[in-house]
Amino acid sequence: MMAETIRLGLLRLCDAAPVILADHEEMFAINGVRVSLSVEPSWANIADKLSYGLLDGAVMLPPLAMACTAGLRGRKTELVVPMNLSVNGNAVTLASPLRDDFLSHGIAGVIAGRRVRLAVVHSFSTHDLLLRHWLAGAGVNPDQDVEITVLPPAEMVSSLAAGAISGFCAGAPWGQVAAHAGLGFMAVRSRDIWRDHPEKCLALRADLVARDPAGVAAMLKTLRKAGALCAAMDKRDALAALLAQPEYLNLPAELIATALNPETGGPLFTQQYPDGVLANWFAQQMLRWQKAPPGSLDNAASLYRPDLFLAAGGMAPVAS
Repeated sequence: MMAETIRLGLLRLCDAAPVILADHEEMFAINGVRVSLSVEPSWANIADKLSYGLLDGAVMLPPLAMACTAGLRGRKTELVVPMNLSVNGNAVTLASPLRDDFLSHGIAGVIAGRRVRLAVVHSFSTHDLLLRHWLAGAGVNPDQDVEITVLPPAEMVSSLAAGAISGFCAGAPWGQVAAHAGLGFMAVRSRDIWRDHPEKCLALRADLVARDPAGVAAMLKTLRKAGALCAAMDKRDALAALLAQPEYLNLPAELIATALNPETGGPLFTQQYPDGVLANWFAQQMLRWQKAPPGSLDNAASLYRPDLFLAAGGMAPVAS
């Protein structure tokens, strides 16, 4: 007999693929766990629903999970991260008219003498922190030289088309959508800012982990296998066709297949170990850009629970 239904939230993004595939292929049920997916319009929706117990977990941004647990946005909500779902997969996309200046003078040349507004998917996101890191490395002050605003990922392309923003940092496939429409070009991929950076994780409410450890273990086992299937090159076209369906990304399968290619900056699904050490970079950057008060993220790494991953049959990475 199955236990309670675990409610997982996700956005319309390529790196939600392991959860979508596992649900579509009934892999959760095969492993004895009942999961209900909820496709949400924004990261704010996901964070709020986690906070109020309307979701038990989500495909999540690590900095947002850290912020929720530390009480930096909304109600303080204790979350745990028992699994990494993807690495890489984001890109900074700039409006097409900026291409010549960017190719000649870089991002600093784009910003010189013009008002530039760049969008990120949430103020507590890998996208925001990686964008800021990239800008600062080019001598651009993210808080003074540009305006950084927040938009849901699915609204990036329409906002670029309307001229409301000059560019954006978002996950696949939205950079590819803008490029395909002739609206923008990918100035830099996130893997070229921090190679193999953690991107999406599985974040669960701590009370779920305490209440249903068997269900959590079964879910982790399922997602480990689903991630491996998503990473298989010979499965990419079929995966793209699944993600293209109206209830998920609702975009052309050919475009999604391109966005899934890790060789061109798409998400990687094979690095699943939840390494809390990597959370320290996010914590340091959140402090650097005054996203968090001193001391609020001292225990950020403890959010990660590799013990749960290992107990579900996962493997620790081999030291190189």
